[in-house]
Amino acid sequence: MNIERTLESTNLLYSELLQQCEIAAPQGNGLSFVTKAIKGRTYWYLQVKIGNRQTQRYVGTDSLETRAKIESEKQLWQNAKPELAKRKKLVAMLQAGGAFYVGHNEARVLELLEQLGVFLVGGILVGSHAFNLYQNMLGVRWRSQTTKTRDIDIAENNCLTIGIYDKPVNLKDELLQSGMGFLEIPALNTREPSTAFRMRGQELKIDILTPMIGKTSSQPIFLKSLNASATPIRFLEFLLEAVQPAVVVARAGILVNVPSPARYALHKLVVSQRRAVAYHLKAKKDIEQAAQLLSVLLEERPGDILFAWEAAQSRQDKFGRLLQAGIQQLPEDLQKRLQAEIQW
Repeated sequence: MNIERTLESTNLLYSELLQQCEIAAPQGNGLSFVTKAIKGRTYWYLQVKIGNRQTQRYVGTDSLETRAKIESEKQLWQNAKPELAKRKKLVAMLQAGGAFYVGHNEARVLELLEQLGVFLVGGILVGSHAFNLYQNMLGVRWRSQTTKTRDIDIAENNCLTIGIYDKPVNLKDELLQSGMGFLEIPALNTREPSTAFRMRGQELKIDILTPMIGKTSSQPIFLKSLNASATPIRFLEFLLEAVQPAVVVARAGILVNVPSPARYALHKLVVSQRRAVAYHLKAKKDIEQAAQLLSVLLEERPGDILFAWEAAQSRQDKFGRLLQAGIQQLPEDLQKRLQAEIQW
């Protein structure tokens, strides 16, 4: 299997960065307090800059109490500066130590999504970006065709795929008004709403997915809380039910959510069996990603596979049958190891 282990020192640095990012460190970047005089009275607003966009949020009327709250918030920003500086140093050390890290544009977009609270309300990365983040989580480096160099990573894994339930984040407006040049990508059927956004002049795009519940349909589902439509995906809830934090090695560390690696692997085996013949190369990639993850997990975290397998077997749909068919596409030696572990 095309996998290499990263240095133990790099793994420890990643664990330290993740632990620090899980503790909120208020950042004052792009934030400032301003006053407005309206009909002879003074009011305070928090001015927020995301990308090239500035918005103002009401704080309160000018008073000793309001000023005290503002000074308290500024003090939190000041107190957090050493912590953020430490995180940036950890990021630099991780990059130098061979950890996986994303490019500049991916970092900007992921940081924007973090600031908007997409991951706080349960949004998760479910595509190749999640697969790549598993490298740092598991202390390995994939050496397959799609991850041989960082340039190829950016060229081939240029879609940030986000799975999410209908929870409150006005994602559409925030993306379009972020100043980063996001545009809606028109749907193939012009009568249907878009479920994807692309950065102007860049290959990077964001796809929004949501679980398909009930009757099979390709009709985009409008998520009122996001003010955006999402593509319904069968079996996506299998990933959304088991979320783990991960930190993107960029900026001062960007805290995101990814599916359980074991569930991701089993889900990929299922997806591979649902691909049309025309997409056989994608199906092959699904199997390869599942095989790489399972190979590592069988050695390091077999219990995770057992938990994911039990969740898969408890489903009352076609998921289990497709999973068994996908397992049979794995390399023979890996099949035997997996079947012995799950006692299948």
